[in-house]
Amino acid sequence: MTDLKKIYSTLLGDSFPLEMTITFGDQRLVYRKKTWRIPRADGTVEERGLRYGENPDQEAALYELANGNLLLGDCRYIEPGNGLVSAIPVEDMLQVGKHPGKINLTDVDNGLNIIKYLIDHPAAVILKHNNPCGAAIDASLADAYNRANRCDRIAAFGGAVVVSRPLDRTCAELMAENYLEVVCAPDFEEGVLDILARRKNLRVIRMAGISRLAEFERHHFVDFKSLIDGGIIVQQSAINTIRSAADLKPAVTTYKGNEYRCQRAPSAREIEDMLFGWAIEHGITSNSVIYVKGGCTTAIGAGEQDRVGVAEIAVHKAYTKYADITCFDAHGMPYADLVAAIERGQRDRTEQEVIDAKVRADRAGLPGSVMISDAFFPFRDAADVGIREGISAILQAGGSIRDFESIQACNEADPQVAMLFTGQRSFKH
Repeated sequence: MTDLKKIYSTLLGDSFPLEMTITFGDQRLVYRKKTWRIPRADGTVEERGLRYGENPDQEAALYELANGNLLLGDCRYIEPGNGLVSAIPVEDMLQVGKHPGKINLTDVDNGLNIIKYLIDHPAAVILKHNNPCGAAIDASLADAYNRANRCDRIAAFGGAVVVSRPLDRTCAELMAENYLEVVCAPDFEEGVLDILARRKNLRVIRMAGISRLAEFERHHFVDFKSLIDGGIIVQQSAINTIRSAADLKPAVTTYKGNEYRCQRAPSAREIEDMLFGWAIEHGITSNSVIYVKGGCTTAIGAGEQDRVGVAEIAVHKAYTKYADITCFDAHGMPYADLVAAIERGQRDRTEQEVIDAKVRADRAGLPGSVMISDAFFPFRDAADVGIREGISAILQAGGSIRDFESIQACNEADPQVAMLFTGQRSFKH
């Protein structure tokens, strides 16, 4: 029988070439494979690329764009010299822990994809399997991380964290309490690395380029999707064009000669949450529905086939995670462990009843949240899911034939719910 634990700590062979060239007509992009000389436990140094791909039995390689300037139509794509994840030097791997694998680096990359729209704030994004499980902005980095972590403490276990500011000791102390795979920051204040070193398998990456991430808002890259038949779909990367209140559109539509308009205008806080949430949406697998409040995710529903289903799943997750964090605050243990201890007769059932009552009373923190969808609502059922939980506003792409139904749902709500359109969808697959 295969020793599963051992294969996760084994470096797989790498048969990929040192250089790769992709030709677009008479234009060429040249990529160079990234390797690192990393010391091993026995004192030797080994030069290798990625540990393995998505699974331990898949060889993988990381390539950095080394040469070529691609212009297709009116779009000039990102040029060499802008490397972030693909250009991490070994000296910026401040703590290696285990040799990096594909998922570690793609999580960091997607964190950068989100953080680039939040770079004006102390911001933290925690990712797991290339989806954010919590994201927040706040007055301090420690508060932003703490709120992001509390959104989904369970999923954050073993996650990757990307932050927008140099990591300070206060934030590092909070991170050291968790089991994390990767911490990536533009720099680290004195004493921080000693704190993070308590987690020996943690990978700590310094990425000075985070400080200029705002420049990447306007950079397109070539997005490849390989097919099982060896074919490739190539597309231009997505750009978030909803960056200010002026980019948002009123929720108004005409159906069978009748005009429908959302009656309540959003507050300044709701607009800020719409812009924040739309930035998070750009890093979430579709179909997705998320809830945000006060610059923090309250629930994330990702990668579902139907929109009402993912709206409901996000609500279910909100209640589950709220119970967990409430239990952890009160008893220092996960909610699931408390339930198990009660079943074994080791804890008093009233402890669970108190937590359950608080979760119901608080409605998992969802009231006042802004509900955000990466595409239009084809029916009002998804909007109704959020309205039942007390959301105060909705942001969606707009453009459905039946937009009038969602507008009616907002107008009929008590209190009324605000809604705006982006005019842009944000699919990610």
